[in-house]
Amino acid sequence: MKQFVRQSPTRIDFAGGTLDCWPLYLMVGQAMTINLSIDILTSAQLKIKSDPSIAISLKDLDYHKDFSSLSELLDCKDEALDLIRAHINYWKPKFGFELSTSSQSPVGGGLGGSSSLSMSLIDVFLKASEKELKDLDKVILARDIEAQVLKKPTGTQDYFPSFLSGINAIHYEPGSMRVEPLPVDLDLVDKSLSLIYTGKPHHSGINNWSVIREVFDGNKDILSALVEVKQVTEDLYAQLKAGDLSHIPEIFKRELAARERLSSKFSSPEIKRLTDVSLRAGADAVKICGAGGGGCVAIWSTPDKKGAVEEACQKEGFQTLSMSPVLKPFKVEVQV
Repeated sequence: MKQFVRQSPTRIDFAGGTLDCWPLYLMVGQAMTINLSIDILTSAQLKIKSDPSIAISLKDLDYHKDFSSLSELLDCKDEALDLIRAHINYWKPKFGFELSTSSQSPVGGGLGGSSSLSMSLIDVFLKASEKELKDLDKVILARDIEAQVLKKPTGTQDYFPSFLSGINAIHYEPGSMRVEPLPVDLDLVDKSLSLIYTGKPHHSGINNWSVIREVFDGNKDILSALVEVKQVTEDLYAQLKAGDLSHIPEIFKRELAARERLSSKFSSPEIKRLTDVSLRAGADAVKICGAGGGGCVAIWSTPDKKGAVEEACQKEGFQTLSMSPVLKPFKVEVQV
């Protein structure tokens, strides 16, 4: 029996997060996000069976369950199945299967893990169903399925790293989304960037939804903060287009200030303590990952200080996550 395996990268967002939520980018004219594909991966493994039964194994949630049919699975209300069930309901496969998923990202890590997994799921079901979609259509499908699960609007920047490598600008314009690779020294990024988990999960849908609601309730201060996020992102874009990484510490500091203006929920006591620890150890700047409130924090240091910064964070009980930039896009593997 055929087996389809898809690993997808997650991401560290450098600037422009939250603006990728429709229709926020339209409220500031147009906008972009800039993110880095990293090799903290999600995985979906789909094996076709000769009978109509279905077996689901969600390794990170320690969830394993067998179903006699598709209808039995779709009728199951187990919360752990919410995302998987929504994807399977879309495809309604005509064959039995074994589906196994896993993620190297901490739950609520702010790295776009659930979005990365959604893209892994879409690709294995596409291959198994012998169908094709363009990359942008996969992004739109993943966005809509996750919105069904969350019952809230979702951003889209987290889906793109699934089929990209390196650092990319994702441009959001009326009627379109487009990707532009940026000419960045990824070796220097690897030597300068640390990823630390605070130990507290975050809730991106809730935090971003609070911003969307405030904007449409007419909060001019929140809209002004969004404009500042946009300006910071445009400044970083110009520097990265020129291959210049020297201003990243300044950009991270400005981005953090603008993000905290958006909502106090983007920060947390854990993030503030981690920031203090890393800066005292010699880091240049700290960047909240995703919608903040917990999850992971990216730390920029000179290469000679990176080790000491990570050691200081670990001594304070934080977890250093091993990661590197993705240098080559991932694709579905078909095994017989």
